[in-house]
Amino acid sequence: MTRVVVVTSGKGGVGKTTTSASFATGLALRGFKTAVVDFDVGLRNLDLIMGCERRVVYDLVNVINGEANLHQALIKDKHCENLFVLPASQTRDKDALTEEGVEKVLKDLEHMGFEYIVCDSPAGIERGAVMALTFADDALVVTNPEVSSIRDSDRILGILQSKSRRAKEGREPVKEHLVITRYSAKRVDEGEMLSYKDVQELLRVPLIGVIPESETVLQASNQGSPVIHIKDSDAAEAYADVVARFLGEDAALRFVAYDKPGLLKRLFGGA
Repeated sequence: MTRVVVVTSGKGGVGKTTTSASFATGLALRGFKTAVVDFDVGLRNLDLIMGCERRVVYDLVNVINGEANLHQALIKDKHCENLFVLPASQTRDKDALTEEGVEKVLKDLEHMGFEYIVCDSPAGIERGAVMALTFADDALVVTNPEVSSIRDSDRILGILQSKSRRAKEGREPVKEHLVITRYSAKRVDEGEMLSYKDVQELLRVPLIGVIPESETVLQASNQGSPVIHIKDSDAAEAYADVVARFLGEDAALRFVAYDKPGLLKRLFGGA
């Protein structure tokens, strides 16, 4: 059975597209046939992070409007046999997304045998974001450990609980998962950042992963590769843990404790 997973947040710049790319890649690496769909009509960044921007011919809006079919628009990932990208349009308006059109695309993807459809939502609560979450079975709510990001994520949770198709039909609610990005255990220890426990207590959503602040995230984006592919990277391992927990496996929470350097290390230039 196909599961539709929306990756969402209220605030921009928190790492939604980075999370969508690595989460979808992680599922595909586990052997699941996965499609990742960019709902950010007018901006479109997913294809850059996936490294397929030069291969975009048709997009989500073309498919909705009947100007192309899914076989023409889907881009097969270069690294994963089971992963396909459906890009957003850079030239259309977000009003080009209709509930009927999005539902048809998702149904067609299901009929093509996709086990997971990951919807990369734009920030905020405008049409593209609502369309991305309407048909969700699961939601990865991405937030940074800062008050404004948490407040905006709380608002998105309210929209998930009221505007999703599951909510409107009185079915089992969308299953929510919290992903905290750009986390610095050192700054938490120094009292400069909220802890993951603080964030979880404020949002009351089950925590599925903490992604540490890492330069490799930017490096991977610039290389057009999801960070989960970067070997020996804390961020890559953290995203792999997110996928494992999502699939119901036990994975210890890593990268949340700060090991203070000893006196000698501090004296001789340790961090």
